[in-house]
Amino acid sequence: MDIPVCIFEGEQYKLLYPLVYMHPIYDLRCGIRTIKEKIFDYFKSEKYFLHSRQNLSELVKRDNPNIPINEIDTDICLFINGKILPNESLIETIEESDHDTLFVKGEYIIAARVSGLNLKKFRNSLSSIFKFSDFEGLIKKEVSVDVINYPWDLIKYNGQEISKDFLRLKKKSDNINGKIYEGVIIVNKDNVIIEEGAEIKPGVVLDAEEGPIYIGKNAKIMPNATIIGPAYIGNNTSIKIGAKIYENTSIGEYCKIGGEVEGSVVHSYSNKQHDGFLGHSYIMQWVNLGADTNNSDLKNNYGSVKVYINDKLIDSGSMFVGLFMGDHSKSSINTMFNTGSVIGVSCNIFGEGFPPKYVPSFCWGGKDTFTTYDIEKAIDVAKRVMKRRNKEFTEIEENLFRSTFSITQDERRKRGLPQ
Repeated sequence: MDIPVCIFEGEQYKLLYPLVYMHPIYDLRCGIRTIKEKIFDYFKSEKYFLHSRQNLSELVKRDNPNIPINEIDTDICLFINGKILPNESLIETIEESDHDTLFVKGEYIIAARVSGLNLKKFRNSLSSIFKFSDFEGLIKKEVSVDVINYPWDLIKYNGQEISKDFLRLKKKSDNINGKIYEGVIIVNKDNVIIEEGAEIKPGVVLDAEEGPIYIGKNAKIMPNATIIGPAYIGNNTSIKIGAKIYENTSIGEYCKIGGEVEGSVVHSYSNKQHDGFLGHSYIMQWVNLGADTNNSDLKNNYGSVKVYINDKLIDSGSMFVGLFMGDHSKSSINTMFNTGSVIGVSCNIFGEGFPPKYVPSFCWGGKDTFTTYDIEKAIDVAKRVMKRRNKEFTEIEENLFRSTFSITQDERRKRGLPQ
């Protein structure tokens, strides 16, 4: 791609709550990589820009020090929606099109090539969320591409994205670079990547017959664990003794995972160390699931699962939907989550029985009662949690906590919780 590229956030970002309260959409993981990493890989350019919501802009600037945020200083730009999963067909369609073209999939903006006076006018929108009306006057062209509209789409596409990412990351030789102990069984070795510093202990089974397995740098797979592909285990992550990691699962960096996990994504820096089932779920950063935490991902009547998204009950159209949990939330031992549960940011769930299927951000409680989690206490706990991983809780994190607490106030007010 010979023109500058800007990844942007569109007006429907709220449909991905609670996963994106503290992250731009394009930082969500699907497969091995985040959406941003995929777009950068597919759309090669000498210059990139990022667009984000205002309360996330300082975080995005810090995490992307060499990329301009919410500003564009070129005469032409290709805008890419941060909720798409790019493919070769999309690239070809865009490259064959003229400038000043809007690429859509039904009601969704996918991308736009904008130049000259149109781009000059467009710069006025960089401080806000992009809307369809911002692209008026461009030629429309329909394209075929997968779009992440709701949290369960990240689960739906995760297996295929692991396979796509694997092929783009695979080298022609030397794909096994970690330490493999005697007694490890690898099925279909050509479909496995093990990075430097990784340790695969005795009794481990890596079954890549039905899909690839990628194990990152310095990851540790403890004795008698089983991993079935497609699967991704991130850098510096530990898979505990006897763990069962089933297909279509991605575990990001610096996680500790035990028990049984199927068809799920654990973004990074989160723990599920002990026995218990996690299925068809998406877990964000700095989450801790207590021992024997379990979630349901299938209704007893085998019906389509409905999920509360942005305070509305939406039919997922899927039989298998588990748990969606925002950053810094925690569950106590023996916690049970019902099918299609949504837990917001910085929640603390405990007690017997099933908590509600929808728990607003900054809540403390369980089945029978909830109260608002004091923002100062929530910040104090987050500082301690991050310090244990040698991560600093900076002023940027504190401002993000406070802005998220403010943004989610209505959720708690509607449920009669103290403010």
